[in-house]
Amino acid sequence: MSDRPSNQKPADDSKSSVAAGLKGVVVAQTATSTVFGEEGRLIFRGYDIHDLADHSTFEEVVSLLWDGDLPNRAELADMVTLLAREREVGKPVLDLIRSAPAEAPPMAILRTATSALGQYDPEAEDLSPEANRRKAVKLTSRLATLTAAIFRCRRGQEPIAPDPALNHAANFLFMCFGERASAQAVRAMDMALVIHAEQGFNASTFSSRVTSATLSDMYSAITSAIGTLKGPLHGGANQRVLEMLYEVGSPERVPDYIDAKLAKKERIMGFGHRVYKVEDPRGRHLKQVAEELAAAGQGDPTLLDIQSRMIDVMQDRKGMAINVDFYSASLYTYLGFPADLFPPLFAISRVAGWTSHVMEQYSANVLIRPRAQYIGHSGRRYVPIADRG
Repeated sequence: MSDRPSNQKPADDSKSSVAAGLKGVVVAQTATSTVFGEEGRLIFRGYDIHDLADHSTFEEVVSLLWDGDLPNRAELADMVTLLAREREVGKPVLDLIRSAPAEAPPMAILRTATSALGQYDPEAEDLSPEANRRKAVKLTSRLATLTAAIFRCRRGQEPIAPDPALNHAANFLFMCFGERASAQAVRAMDMALVIHAEQGFNASTFSSRVTSATLSDMYSAITSAIGTLKGPLHGGANQRVLEMLYEVGSPERVPDYIDAKLAKKERIMGFGHRVYKVEDPRGRHLKQVAEELAAAGQGDPTLLDIQSRMIDVMQDRKGMAINVDFYSASLYTYLGFPADLFPPLFAISRVAGWTSHVMEQYSANVLIRPRAQYIGHSGRRYVPIADRG
């Protein structure tokens, strides 16, 4: 079925201007968050990310993103209880994770397991605001459970059941490592969740809104988002940062490494951003908690030494600032996670923003249907196969 009225002539797309990658194109309105790229500012519902990183918890930010305001004590307690209550994942989905091929990327397993969650939710196809809010809670709670299960199964260990007495960050670390983490590690994990929870109309958020705009269900929308986040130019970038740091090896090798990469016109991972024109405001907070963990003996400080030298050299060579991926790589390493788990760690935070956007899309839905500029042939005539030689 065509998605344009039958009395409307098709647009002459061959004469349309092209905004490559939709750069600069405003496709919707949102009250969830925005980026002021020239100033290096990020706000969630009007609150500066610096304030949220310094003072809030992930549960508080989830409440802010979904409800539009910071919660009072009772509302925050309700959010903590709701998320804790919905962490359990059924055996069929855990069995799906257990049966995944050993070589499968964790993001691919998470994408498949998230899609499977929808099969077992009787409200999956209910698009009422109340049902969508309940699904947002389930998805935000259970993506962490799925990721912890993926982490353990890939190490030949059994998944650990969630502990309802722990907050979201502490419970995630417990489900991964089987013991209660230090207060310092919990705070570092919680800050990482806050920092990554939302970021405007990035690629994965946009894909979640495109999917939900068709009035598909929330599980499909979040699966779309995870598939988009899986790409190395989006959620996989911090994994490549760590690989780069290990390739460099020592601070002394940084100038030669960067000069060789730039001579080949290769990208230096962790620097530059599509929207931010100055330093990504989230980087300093991740650096702070990474330094605290290294000082406490929870990681090799050589990574931070290499990063500090890279910042100086890149500023001198290209005038480029870091993005959020740069220090999240060392932070996640210090917390004990392998590089291929970095993208799922991104997802268990960003699901809060994705679900906020999906609910916003449903509330005033318009099908998202851009056009493309046609550059192909025109006026060709069909030639029977016998005459094609």
